[in-house]
Amino acid sequence: MLDPFDALRRPPQPIEPDADFAEELLTRLREAVLRGDDMTTTEAPSRAETRSLAPYLAVSDARAALDFYVEVFGATRRGDPIVMEDGKIGHAELAIGDSVLMLAEEHPEIGHVASTTGGASVRVEVSDVDASFTRAVELGAEVIRPVTASPYGTSGAFRDPFGQRWLVSQAAAPTAPGQKPAKHGEAMYFTFQAPDDKAAKTFYSAVLGWQFSAGRVEGAWGFEGPGLPGGLWGGQSQVGWKLMYAVDDLEAALERVRAQGGRPGEIEHNPYGDTADCTDDQGIEFWLWRKP
Repeated sequence: MLDPFDALRRPPQPIEPDADFAEELLTRLREAVLRGDDMTTTEAPSRAETRSLAPYLAVSDARAALDFYVEVFGATRRGDPIVMEDGKIGHAELAIGDSVLMLAEEHPEIGHVASTTGGASVRVEVSDVDASFTRAVELGAEVIRPVTASPYGTSGAFRDPFGQRWLVSQAAAPTAPGQKPAKHGEAMYFTFQAPDDKAAKTFYSAVLGWQFSAGRVEGAWGFEGPGLPGGLWGGQSQVGWKLMYAVDDLEAALERVRAQGGRPGEIEHNPYGDTADCTDDQGIEFWLWRKP
């Protein structure tokens, strides 16, 4: 039997971005450039998941708190907040690294209130403690302990404008727990190339639940979902998956590409390692990567 709603279905159509949002985004990008922020990284964010233990905060102003944590910790929003009938945010989630932070507006009637006498501290790892700490103070945080270095790493503590205590830390060893060194021939990263990045985002977020974040060039997006770190790139001539493989000796690998009838690319030096954009003997594109 045909679904009567089939006649009402239309393919998704891209729309123009909200003018206020576009202006705010442009302003933040301009400020980031003037501050000298590093905007060259192409690393895909770790997949954030709700784990066995997750902080759930009570804050005095959830909307302002969400903006604060995005600005200070580089958090990303996980869906839209749940707004109650009285206009308060009853639940919201942020991704910070590979973890999820949950929060809600204060609801004294059920005992969900921010601490006024100290309370527990939430420890968060950031890539640059000094930058995050400085930005937090600029946005109204109260210094509990300034940033100091120790044999255990660099850290500082502050109370945010919403009553929460934070221990901001930068570990002495930046490698992730359990991270293994790249092996020769191992696939390290991929790019999913599509003619229309907006249509691809709409399709795969709806079908597979992938979450996208803006990349550093137009039409490029980092995303979480397939397991292997990767990104989406729209408007490309070759459509499909383009993999990046680790090699021990990049120059020797390029000679092997040429010897086997492929086209080796020029070596490019990037913050995440040296790469070369190559094509095999059947016209399939791929990257070779050597860690820095």
